[in-house]
Amino acid sequence: MHDTINSFAHAIAEHPVEVLAGVPETLDYLAGRHNLILVTKGAIAEQTGKIERSGLKQFFSSIEIVSEKDVRSYNQIISKYDLPCDTSWMIGNSPKSDINPALKAGINAVFVPHGNTWILEHEEVATAVPPCRLLVVDSFARLRVHF
Repeated sequence: MHDTINSFAHAIAEHPVEVLAGVPETLDYLAGRHNLILVTKGAIAEQTGKIERSGLKQFFSSIEIVSEKDVRSYNQIISKYDLPCDTSWMIGNSPKSDINPALKAGINAVFVPHGNTWILEHEEVATAVPPCRLLVVDSFARLRVHF
């Protein structure tokens, strides 16, 4: 039984990461114009493996793996990198972990709705309180139009 569970865990950990269409090209475009920081939550070893397998690491100047993406984490990242709130943007598909805590931390947010967002990440998208701004795009590739 232990071997079976271990083999399932290993298969999941080594599963190829499926990158959405347009993401590599859009990140390449954005990285040439902006300083990109990847913020992800979860176990460090698991998230590091996913980042490596995705082939997208090259587009980011820094990677932050946090236990929870909440206001406290965003404030720590803003402070660590001395990010100017008026020109910093969190881009994500989770209202609960990406958009709402970023807006509460005082930075702008871009919501990219995705049909496969984990149910536990669903939450109503907050209203941006000025000076924060909220942008909603229908695909990641549409970021090229705005940034």
